Amino acid sequence: MAKLVFALNQSLDGYVDHTAFAPEPAVFLHFIDDVRGLTGMIYGRRMYDVVRYWDDDRPEWGEAERDYAAAWRSRPKWVVSRSLKSVGPNATLLAEDIEAPIRQLKADRDGEIEVAGPELAKSLTDLGLVDEYRLYLHPVVVGHGKPFFAGPRPPLRLVASDRIGENVIRLTYRPA
Repeated sequence: MAKLVFALNQSLDGYVDHTAFAPEPAVFLHFIDDVRGLTGMIYGRRMYDVVRYWDDDRPEWGEAERDYAAAWRSRPKWVVSRSLKSVGPNATLLAEDIEAPIRQLKADRDGEIEVAGPELAKSLTDLGLVDEYRLYLHPVVVGHGKPFFAGPRPPLRLVASDRIGENVIRLTYRPA
């Protein structure tokens, strides 16, 4: 059975605004390895719009960006959206009731499926489907943006803390 993991970079004040800060090189290399090990990813529409950046090669990319793009493209993706009519390569659109298909994904697959997008994570948490939360805390305070948690959560239990690169701490929580 697969495990659903909600994981995102966030500022010290709790925001996931990807335009306000970027991972340092060592953290980016961590994410390349992380994506290579995933069974797949589930995105909400807004987050999917952001990550579609990796669908097309860009001349300014270095080796790390090309490696990340290759890993990302190789993983299956499921996109939860009522407004999209189609999705890109290696992606499946989930347009209506999401509980049944995501429960089926968890039952049919092994490994980790990453959930990206605070509002989607809230919906999946409300359904009891998120198994783990990974907060990558960056040493910046942005004062605005979308909060990591889009609403209240049941109590969580800290199961791990790791330093990633020079300045990032990953906190891993599971429902208590």
